[in-house]
Amino acid sequence: MNQLYLKRTLVLLLGPGFVFLIIFFFSPLVFVFLESFKGPAGGITFSRYLEVLTNKQFQHVFVRTLKMALIITPIAVVLGYPSAYLMTKLAPGKKSILMSLVILPLMTSPVARTYAWIVILGKYGIINKTLTSVGILKEPARLMYTEGAIVVGLLQLFLPLMVLTLVSAMENVSEEIEEAALSLGSGRIGSFFRVIVPLSFDGLIMGVTLVFTGCITAYVTPAILGGAKVLTLSTLMRQEALVLMNWEAATVIAVIMIITTLILYNGLRFFKPGNLA
Repeated sequence: MNQLYLKRTLVLLLGPGFVFLIIFFFSPLVFVFLESFKGPAGGITFSRYLEVLTNKQFQHVFVRTLKMALIITPIAVVLGYPSAYLMTKLAPGKKSILMSLVILPLMTSPVARTYAWIVILGKYGIINKTLTSVGILKEPARLMYTEGAIVVGLLQLFLPLMVLTLVSAMENVSEEIEEAALSLGSGRIGSFFRVIVPLSFDGLIMGVTLVFTGCITAYVTPAILGGAKVLTLSTLMRQEALVLMNWEAATVIAVIMIITTLILYNGLRFFKPGNLA
């Protein structure tokens, strides 16, 4: 009787959220996926995928987007792991302050944060003014509308997500396990890579997925810092849909972005330390 009551309670609690996801999340995704295979006469066709995948511009943009995501994600891991590990070792008061500083950028509009980079990277921005004033550069360098500008902007945008997921994972690692590794002769660095990293790998998977997915699907930052000269998948999809009115190609690009993310996530799950043993 108690188990039946518990099941009914869970259904009542989870039901509304599940229905909401079905209607406003999964249903549109299924519609987009099916629409990408819809032929002119209403049948199933792969011609749209062949047209997009063989397009030189799409290939160039896809490689560029993937390259930037593969650059940003490891940097976020390298910067996020030590920061998250340090935060878990601090006293509650100091930890709360640092957590607030990490969360603060997430409470700021991505548009405002991205426009702030224009002040820094612009032709007459802080960096160019400093370098020209000290004589390192004779004239302002082109920092805006480059892949480097997008990488910096996206890294600043998604690094807090990596830190938060790693902190949440490391908080579940018992300090006694790390102390046991230290007592057995492992140093701080050794215990970090042999104990902390494997036990927090689920948090790493989530952080990498969030950062990588965000880098592939982000629109505001690439649109502002990259402009029309440096297209990414999201800005190319917008161009196809709203400028060229080629909704078929835009639908295919959206599906490719989703599939790329799913491949990454499942690949990381396969490389989990427990699966490699």
